Amino acid sequence: HSCGYCVTIVTKLQESDEYPVPDGVTRILADITEDEIGKSRLLNLFRRIRKLRIIWKQLQPDHIVSFIKKNNFMAIVSAMGLHIPVIVSVRSNPTREYPDRLTGFLVRILFPRAAGVVLQTQAAKEYFPASVRKKAVVLPNSISPQFLREQNDGIREKEIVWVGRMDENKNPTMLLQSFIEIADRYPEWSLKYIGTGPLMEEMKQICRQNACEDRVTFMGRTDEVAQAISRSSIFVLTSRQEGMPNALIEAMVSGLAVISTDCPCGGPAELIDNGENGILISVDDKEALIDALTELMERKEDRNRLGENAKKLIRKVHPDVVNRSWLAYVESTALK
Repeated sequence: HSCGYCVTIVTKLQESDEYPVPDGVTRILADITEDEIGKSRLLNLFRRIRKLRIIWKQLQPDHIVSFIKKNNFMAIVSAMGLHIPVIVSVRSNPTREYPDRLTGFLVRILFPRAAGVVLQTQAAKEYFPASVRKKAVVLPNSISPQFLREQNDGIREKEIVWVGRMDENKNPTMLLQSFIEIADRYPEWSLKYIGTGPLMEEMKQICRQNACEDRVTFMGRTDEVAQAISRSSIFVLTSRQEGMPNALIEAMVSGLAVISTDCPCGGPAELIDNGENGILISVDDKEALIDALTELMERKEDRNRLGENAKKLIRKVHPDVVNRSWLAYVESTALK
């Protein structure tokens, strides 16, 4: 909308924990009501598509941009015949978003009908057929404006930080187990988790069993991640799969020394030049994580060097750069 566009956000569901909508942006709830929900999932799907189609006819948008999983399918189908360009966006590993034969079949049938496809990594392109790859573009995530402010006064605590949802894919337990193994050797170091999830209580129990509650903090969810990590020294990402991980980008721009799994579909590997601006380790490799942690905990000069090099990522992920790329791509898909 700052570029002259009128922006409307159309969402299927309204959840309790959501991001604020910027001034000037309209939001429409498009899910079917409780009265409209029937016993047939297929019929409910058609009702949702019909509701979207009614919205498109009313709004007459110049473009439709959809995000993740079946929302992409619904956007394409609901706009058929309306002469509105649809851009679909895959925000994670495509094999995770479309893991089975049915969704893979729908990708091959429907994605070629889209005006554009936005992916997060070059490796993600390999999932798609040539008919999709030829119209696809890789665009990085933009950094949140809160990370553009100077957050650090030059003081960094001997603290390791992890940010994300505590689930099996994010694999936060590997970091906890690694830290516990070496904690006695580095009594001045602590570990902080930011986020919540189904594994949190199990991890708290592990801390109690190993008498390290005073060394591990579970901060919970916060909207001020930049402030929460500003004085940390090391950031660790332990995921088994990722797209282009925002938490890793934010830690690098904040000048932390980062350790990340080299997980599919290649996001961390596109961000990290191993040994130059961060450290890459194999997925589920606890011993490699222990080695990397040990190296950085013992060598402040290495932490500083990696962190300073990591800050340079801002040139790629600054909102002005990313937003211009998105706008140029959206406009390139306009109907001629």
